[in-house]
Order: sequence, then structure tokens, then C-alpha cells
Amino acid sequence: MKPEKYIDLRSDTVTKPTAAMREAMIRAEVGDDVFGEDPTVNALQKKVAALFEKEDALFVPTGVMANQLAIKVHTQPGNEIIVESESHIFYYETAAPSVLSGVQMFPLKGKNGVLTSEQIAEAIRPPAYYMPRTSLVCLENTHNMAGGVVYPVDEIREISEFVKERGISLHLDGARLWNACVATGVSPKTYAQYFDSLSVCFSKGLGAPIGSMVIGTKAMIERARTYRKIFGGGMRQVGVIAAAAEYALENNIDRLKTDHEHARVLGKGIAANNRLRVNLDTIETNIVMVDVLPSGQSTESMLAGLEKEGLLLSPAGSSRIRAVTHLDVGREAIEKAIEIFKSVC
Repeated sequence: MKPEKYIDLRSDTVTKPTAAMREAMIRAEVGDDVFGEDPTVNALQKKVAALFEKEDALFVPTGVMANQLAIKVHTQPGNEIIVESESHIFYYETAAPSVLSGVQMFPLKGKNGVLTSEQIAEAIRPPAYYMPRTSLVCLENTHNMAGGVVYPVDEIREISEFVKERGISLHLDGARLWNACVATGVSPKTYAQYFDSLSVCFSKGLGAPIGSMVIGTKAMIERARTYRKIFGGGMRQVGVIAAAAEYALENNIDRLKTDHEHARVLGKGIAANNRLRVNLDTIETNIVMVDVLPSGQSTESMLAGLEKEGLLLSPAGSSRIRAVTHLDVGREAIEKAIEIFKSVC
């Protein structure tokens, strides 16, 4: 018999708009955004650009589109981009850089998702006509598959200085950059100063139903706007969505601390079971990676067992499962999730 209600920790994307957010959506002023006439979208773009101290920003439906627009603008067909081997761009975006921009990816294995300037230096192609030109490096902060690890700002600074000296662009997949800012106290503009472009997401920890932003120079965003239309991302009266993102931006950043606290509680509770492994050192934000190998169960059987008891998680490799805390799951549910793990293992 299936539980009547599930504790859903598959992702922070499963959140639903609150009543206050829905009210903001209802009240939103709207216009045709393809004509640049949606006042709510325009205001949000200006607000985000100012927050990151960049010249301009562009509202898009998804984080994947934001990343791919940046890649498209920074590269030419036949170029190569350097990415981390478990980054979202390499792992979860369906080879989009190859399909949409005609570039190949050079994946490097980072430590907990973090690349160093030394690694990148070794990967940059020499200027030979028979080799692709390295035109872009992409970093991810926080790093999803590493368990929400925050990219150290000192390392970002070193990489930025190194690639700029070589005429290589630097993009940040900042889908969960809000989490990094809250966890470290480093401001958005501090991170942003090292990058030529950034993407940020409103539909994860901030709880909006949809929406991301790509941020950069005016010239870069103007080109991105053209490619957004080509990619099918030109939207009309989209202020109803942008209003949800603006509400999330105004009201849901500081409360990410609660998600981080819940992740640490959950991680410690699961780690107390000697049939499961959790690296508590990597729980810096709202993601908990659980190694099920010591239990003797496969990820599929473990996930099925947890689901039967009312807990939903997602697979994260051959022996790992992932839990992501978010605003729709309170402390009581976290404690219940720990008990479910105990019963299943």
C-alpha cells in the first residue's frame, strides 16, 4: 500500500509556489517580452544585473538554456570548452554544447567538483591549426554532483586571472549560487566580478515555479537575446512568471540557511547507520549524497524501499543516491526521513 503523502527530497525543483507568491503572480503587470514590453520582466532583469554589478541580464525559462546561451555567445563552431567531468553542463544537458554550438567539451576531474588553475593550464590547447581552440571554461557553484560543495572564491580568482591573460572566457553555472552566497557570506557581485557571464536559477532553492537568468555585458546579452529566440525561448506575457522569480529573490534567499541546517541534520542522521556512508565534510549547503554500497543494496532497490515507506530520493550514480532539502520540507519531515532510512537499512 502506497503512503498517502511522500517526503520528497528528489530535488529542490519540486517546490510549489506559496500563496504569497501566487498572489504576486496574479498582480503582475505584463506585456509582450519578445517586443521588450513586459515591465515585470524588464524590472527583474535590471534588478539582477545590478545585484551582480553586471551590465545586463536576460530572463529565460531554464538553467540549461541560460548555460547554452552563454556557451553559444562565447564560442565558434569547432572550438573546445573546458568543463568539470561531473558538472551539470557535461552530465545533464544532453550534449547541448555539441548540438547547439558545435563545440566539443574537454572534461577534467575536479576534487569535489573543484578544478584548479593548474589543471586548466594543462588542458588548454596549443595554437596549432589541427587542434580546436580553447575558448571557454565553465565552472559550477555550488556543484550538484559533488553534493552542493561551494567553489572556493580564491580558486575562482586564480582561474579567472589565468584564463583572462590567455583570452579565454569564463562562465559560471550558478544555478545554486544563492546557496553558495548564503553559506559563505560572499556576495553575488564578489563572485560575479571574476566571470564574463553567469547563470542563476529561481526554481530551485528559491521556490519559484520556473525561470533562470543569464547575466553579462550588454553586447553579450544582446547576442544571447537573438539566440534565445532561435532556441525557442522567446516568451510573451511572461511577467506572471517573472513576478514569482522576483518574489523568490526578495523573500527566499535568507531562508536557505534553514535548508542547509536540515541537510546537515539529515546527513548526520543517515551517517549514524554503519550500512550507509555520508561524507559530512561535503555537506556545505542543501545536498546530501548517500553511498549505499555498504548496505549490499543497489541504488534501485534502495530507492524503491525508501519510496515504499514514503521517502523520495533520486539516483546519483551506480552506488549513490541524492537528497536535496528545500522550503517545502520542514524539520519534522527531516526527522521522519532519518527514521525511514533506519527502517529500510
